Amino acid sequence: MRVRLKLYAMLTDYLPPEAQATNSLELDEAPDATVASLIERRNLPGKLVHLVLLNGAFVPPEERALRCLQEGDVLAIWPPIAGG
Repeated sequence: MRVRLKLYAMLTDYLPPEAQATNSLELDEAPDATVASLIERRNLPGKLVHLVLLNGAFVPPEERALRCLQEGDVLAIWPPIAGG
């Protein structure tokens, strides 16, 4: 199934060079893929995976291994951000 992964801020470094300009990548995932399994397969460091949205809805850390992906889903991930 096809899903879109969007990575923001310093996480764009984990995208292929051709996807970094748009911070977005189309992926083919297994039918049983979860939010957590996609994060693991992309080798995203746990300490940088902070805010996770699936189709615009927040996915708390304790639900990521249980939340299955579906055709056409958009998974957006932000690292912790500090500012003042």
